[in-house]
Amino acid sequence: MSSEQRRPPQRPHGEHEVRGLAFRDEQAEQAEQDERTGTEGAGTGQGLTAAPRPLGRRPVRRLTWLKLLFMPVLLAVVVGATLIWITHTNLDSISRNSLAHDATQTALWQHVQLTAISTFFVLIISIPLGIALTRSALRRASPYVVALANIGQATPAIGLLALLVIWLGTGREPALIGITIYAVLPVLSNTIAGLRATDPGLIDAARGIGMSAPGVLFRVELPLAVPLILAGVRTALVLNVGTATLATFGGGGGLGDLINAGITNQRMPVLILGSVLTVALALLVDWLASIAEVLLRPRGLET
Repeated sequence: MSSEQRRPPQRPHGEHEVRGLAFRDEQAEQAEQDERTGTEGAGTGQGLTAAPRPLGRRPVRRLTWLKLLFMPVLLAVVVGATLIWITHTNLDSISRNSLAHDATQTALWQHVQLTAISTFFVLIISIPLGIALTRSALRRASPYVVALANIGQATPAIGLLALLVIWLGTGREPALIGITIYAVLPVLSNTIAGLRATDPGLIDAARGIGMSAPGVLFRVELPLAVPLILAGVRTALVLNVGTATLATFGGGGGLGDLINAGITNQRMPVLILGSVLTVALALLVDWLASIAEVLLRPRGLET
């Protein structure tokens, strides 16, 4: 056999053989691709340089102008159109007294106060209680406390308010207690679910670097649970706006006074204005909660 027949076959540049198998060098493949695209010498200062490829996805904008302006503008148009319609409607003396400027403004302010105060009490009750029920000392009591909160929400709101009025009398206090009891469950259950969803590996890592138990809670667990907790708060706010309309039956005031007066006296303008203001307030509160949910969410949890 001649020397030419014993010589191994010529392989392309960058290809080599290992135990009878042909392999290609990635650098050689890139060099050949650069030669075909006219970018040879890239990285060495020779020839044309290719534009770097973007890494990862484009960052998601936290807030957009549509999210900021659509709902307030829509609510302003709806409420403004309702007020214009009422001013151009022939009202009798009963409707004029019910829709007097002072009466409407007072009812709206009372409704806002009922919603804000009840939400405050919901937060200071539900979040610390949810944290306590995820600790080892009270973890076994968690199902019973959640079941008790579920009973509070499953009870019809008007029946709960009636029982509180029988017990405490009429006024704002029974209404606030009833609204608070009715809205505890969303925040409590979401707080427990958010804390329990924390990766145990992250907790072990935090403890491994010397964090104390409060440090792990406030620097690891609660920040990761913020989205779920905020979602529960948002639900509780909308519930409080709707439930506060029932405060009128216990002498608590609010926009329920307008709705009740419109139904009792059969005055449609009074009923429409009270209903529109209640729906607008609920949507406005939900919009504000959605903005707070975006701003308070940790940046590391954004997708």
